[in-house]
Amino acid sequence: MPYLIDGHNLIPKVPGLSLDAIDDEIELIKLLQEFCQQTGKIVSVYFDNAPPGQPTRQAYGRVTAYFIRRGSTADEAITARLNGMGKSARNWTVVSSDRAVQHNAKSFGARTISAEEFSLRLVQTGSPTGAQEPADFEISEEEMEHWLSEFGAPDDHS
Repeated sequence: MPYLIDGHNLIPKVPGLSLDAIDDEIELIKLLQEFCQQTGKIVSVYFDNAPPGQPTRQAYGRVTAYFIRRGSTADEAITARLNGMGKSARNWTVVSSDRAVQHNAKSFGARTISAEEFSLRLVQTGSPTGAQEPADFEISEEEMEHWLSEFGAPDDHS
């Protein structure tokens, strides 16, 4: 059964991850990739507050990440996705501890699992966070320039 995951709801529940970390989303995606490799599952993960210019959808093997721009939320995107599935929504499991998200998912016939419970499955399936070498991650020069303009280049004159 494939999963729809509220990414920012899950991150604080996973040992070693924090919403305060600049790479929290990519670290979760890495864990989800390992989970999918070992279980054969498919995951769609949704993240709120994507900066302008960032791709709104990025595929990472069996994991597809959706970056929701300001003005909408991951919760709304998950609900819209379930609505678009029709009866096949019952074949999906929604991961969130947000009761409104769980209620909406159930109204479409989808199963739900709390972020806390899924975090346990995630950690049990793979190595604990930090116990393995991080996977190489490459970004294009265009992406690097985007992030430098978004967050500013380091000040060399300190």
